[in-house]
Amino acid sequence: MMVSPTQRDLSVDLFGMRLPTPLFMAPVGVLGLCAQDGHGDLATARAAARIGVPMIASTLTVDPMEQVAAEFGDTPGFFQLYTPTDREVAESLVHRAEAAGFKGIVVTLDTWIPGWRPRDLTASNFPQLRGHCLTNYTSDPVFRSRLAKAPEDDPTAAVMHWTKIFGNPLTWDDLSWLRSITNLPLILKGICHPDDVRRAKDGGVDGIYCSNHGGRQANGGFPALNALPEVVEAADCLPVLFDSGVRTGADIIKALALGATAVGIGRPYLYGLTLAGADGVVHVLRSLLAEADLLMAVDGYPTLADLTPDALRRLT
Repeated sequence: MMVSPTQRDLSVDLFGMRLPTPLFMAPVGVLGLCAQDGHGDLATARAAARIGVPMIASTLTVDPMEQVAAEFGDTPGFFQLYTPTDREVAESLVHRAEAAGFKGIVVTLDTWIPGWRPRDLTASNFPQLRGHCLTNYTSDPVFRSRLAKAPEDDPTAAVMHWTKIFGNPLTWDDLSWLRSITNLPLILKGICHPDDVRRAKDGGVDGIYCSNHGGRQANGGFPALNALPEVVEAADCLPVLFDSGVRTGADIIKALALGATAVGIGRPYLYGLTLAGADGVVHVLRSLLAEADLLMAVDGYPTLADLTPDALRRLT
């Protein structure tokens, strides 16, 4: 109290860019199908442009990554890579992301195989097997070259080939290859253990992404928020992105106080997208940022630098 935080500064430095807020939209596969017009990736990118909150676009988009990136305007965007087993396809996807203007590559580590998802099984929910959200593959020249013997209008061939190459169970031996294929910032997503952070640093990554995939991949696992302090300590000078379970502005502030450089949301912006397209996403982002800003004002934190672990108390 008594610090008169009438002006708050929520801006952050991330990979050489100055961003107005620490919020970003986490990658969500099959996002495109969540919009009423079936183009949710484009709507989300337009929302990012309007409010200045970066979007991490998934490999599994309805529209090609180039069209998604074209909607960002002056807001930076990142490309999330599900690394295929075919290295040439992976390299082609990354190089396309570079050419499209994405500002970093986020490699998801925990989804080379889907976790046990009873809700998806009950609803037979696997849109990719019906050819949905595979545009980044079917528009890729290297991927298409693998289908040379298949008829041009045979979507089944593309789907079947995709199922064979989708998930690469990456090991630390693959990190040097990943590092070699791009000059963009390389961020590893799904790291929740300090030993893994240290190995990633040794391998030349530019950022750590602490996440347990919102608990959806390994149900009942260790909460990512509990892992965050040790991840931040091990990361030292590397930026740490964080998501999983963020639902409110208060959640954002707590993650920042625990050392996160930037905080991602997933489901909340999805709900806004489903209800009202780009306008819905903008409304959700503005609401979360307003809550975070007001919380800093009420609790007396003028800048994000003032948010340290001392701002928190563990409840027993």
